Amino acid sequence: MILAKKVRIIPSIEQEQKLWQSVGTARFIYNWTLARQEENYRNGGKFIFDGDLRKELTILKKTEEYKWLSGVSNNVAKQAVKDGCEAFKRFFKGLADKPRFKSRRKSKPSFYNDNIKLKVKPNIVLIEKVGWVKTAEQIPMGVKYSNPRVSFDGKYWYISVGIETEPPVIELTDESIGIDVGVKDLAICSNGMIFKNINKTKKVKKLEKRLRRLQRRVSCKYLKNKEGSKFVKTSNIIKMEKQIKLLYRKLADIRSNHSHQSTNKIVKTKPSRVVMETLNIKGMMKNKHLSKAIAQQGLYEFKRQLQYKCEFNGIEFVEADKWYPSSKTCSECGHVKLKLSLSERTYICEECGCVIDRDYNASINLSRYELVV
Repeated sequence: MILAKKVRIIPSIEQEQKLWQSVGTARFIYNWTLARQEENYRNGGKFIFDGDLRKELTILKKTEEYKWLSGVSNNVAKQAVKDGCEAFKRFFKGLADKPRFKSRRKSKPSFYNDNIKLKVKPNIVLIEKVGWVKTAEQIPMGVKYSNPRVSFDGKYWYISVGIETEPPVIELTDESIGIDVGVKDLAICSNGMIFKNINKTKKVKKLEKRLRRLQRRVSCKYLKNKEGSKFVKTSNIIKMEKQIKLLYRKLADIRSNHSHQSTNKIVKTKPSRVVMETLNIKGMMKNKHLSKAIAQQGLYEFKRQLQYKCEFNGIEFVEADKWYPSSKTCSECGHVKLKLSLSERTYICEECGCVIDRDYNASINLSRYELVV
């Protein structure tokens, strides 16, 4: 199985300028690819393959206007073309939404580095047209790397590489764990484990309060410095926007870390099977009262992490049918309620009189999913 290894790199000032140049080139070529595909599609043409676009790009680089594209590695532009074409292929197959143009302000700064030309030595790594860059920790040596990417998260630069890893041989128990996810708690397991909603903690609430204050201050400064119909970005606004970006980064790291710790704890119980309900995130987000809470909870990311960790450890991962009435079914007698509103947090069975927490009841039913079906 290929697992990603992400390591912080510490470039010098000159190296950082070259990294930004590669980022800008990757974004420009990706947008150029999307523009060419859209223009061709509007004119009734067929899909342009990435090989043909790369030939066009070679001619474009020779012109005086786009001579600056030759300042970075050729592989950065090649991969950006490939990524743009893949995005369109996924859209035509119905696997993803229509690809959007990458914004300089909003898109994640990243670019591809050729895996064959990637060289690793103790605490340094060779990045094309950048040179040998220091690393905060050692990247595994003497292994085959796949899809190396250099990215910037708003504070630090990172390089991530895919490394083929042999899965561990572990003895699994006969336990089947059902997991019910939600907004009140992140996950409730049938074995009694409960993982709380990290967004309700004092630390996260304090950071969100600080974030709201900074956003209000920036908004006021924009209004004060407005010239006609244009908003002027002063040096103070730039400083505040940087603080906002770092706060968003900190909140994202806290949520991601909580999700990783929760999924690790579930996998470490060594169950033979993990059952989770099929999540219709797109449908859930349509609820205007809960959409923000659902987005912050990161339910899809939780499922993704749990799925690959189960696969790596040889645990069977099962997704229950989305119409399976896990919450409406009594875990004691099997009676199914016709109606159960979201406000009813305690399940009371009309047949056997069982009184149980709604989410815990659902997790028990999910653990028995295969037996029911």
